[in-house]
Amino acid sequence: MKYVNNKTLRRIKTLTELHGAPNFEAPVRSFLRQEMAPFVDTFVNDRMGGVYGVKKSKKDNAPCVMVAAHMDEIGFMITEITKEGFIKFTALGGVANDIWQGQRLKVRTNNDEEIIGVVANIPKHFRTGQEGAPKIEDLLLDIGAENDEEVYQRGVTIGDPIVPHTELHQLSEHRFAAKAWDNRYGCVIAIELLEALKDIELDVDLYVGANVQEEVGLRGAEAATQLIQPDIAFVVDCSPANDMKGRSGLSGQLGKGALLRIKDGTMLLKPAFKTFLLDVAHENEVMYQYYISPGGTDGGVIHKSLTGVPTAVIGVCARYIHSSDSVFDIRDYDNAKKWLMSTIHSLDETKIQHLQYGD
Repeated sequence: MKYVNNKTLRRIKTLTELHGAPNFEAPVRSFLRQEMAPFVDTFVNDRMGGVYGVKKSKKDNAPCVMVAAHMDEIGFMITEITKEGFIKFTALGGVANDIWQGQRLKVRTNNDEEIIGVVANIPKHFRTGQEGAPKIEDLLLDIGAENDEEVYQRGVTIGDPIVPHTELHQLSEHRFAAKAWDNRYGCVIAIELLEALKDIELDVDLYVGANVQEEVGLRGAEAATQLIQPDIAFVVDCSPANDMKGRSGLSGQLGKGALLRIKDGTMLLKPAFKTFLLDVAHENEVMYQYYISPGGTDGGVIHKSLTGVPTAVIGVCARYIHSSDSVFDIRDYDNAKKWLMSTIHSLDETKIQHLQYGD
């Protein structure tokens, strides 16, 4: 029960297990630069922390195409260390209150050390029956310290980030469990897009990379867009699947292909862009599914930046995102990768102008 592409699996394992809460994406950024370096001409960085590898066209004044993932995952930040040696924290990103008791989380210190703890959970023996779901700010992380002095001695400080402690696990031939598939999916596909196009000449200048702080309000996307000044953009992001009881509208099913996001809370897909992507999918036998979401992606910021940047989201879905674990189907990733690569390869100035101004 092995996935055939061991290089892809290695990248997925490394990226999903890295510590990368919003505003603390340095480990993810470092890995992206390392993996992209052999396939790009140079890197550009915005001042918020976004990083993009650049593959230049040999054509003068080539159009600029942006492919944007985001590095960050949902997580927490330390707000207090109690005299008994427990750690209190606040949420970074959209997390539910009721799933964290008894879970293992890991703190990353200023010394880049990771310290694992368990979220306090009242045993049934001690419950009164009156307890409701606690708020995030009421939870306590137990790292085994006997008092606050011991916590500080281990290098833990107020403001340090916390993420789930979860390792990649293969569940079946095609399905895996991992934390942070939202959106290390985008980081993996960014690397592998550049790798696949390394020896292919393009009619566009290609900027491929990842933004910061998406999970706390799409904050890094604007800085990256201002830096790159793209003519069109693609966002690669992971979305929640709602298929536990079978098909449920356009809400994503595992194993049914990449997502074509036609509407969400921040963006509508332009008709010309939809037609273009569907043509590419059909020509290249890409399995895809339509998707609608009340949430949003970095596309919500990118598409209305500058004088308008036509933007499409090529995504995948996963179950249970924004929690300590998610379940995804690797076949959806393979279809998304094929779709994105075929789309980029087919772009030229005429097509881009149609996407910008066509109906």
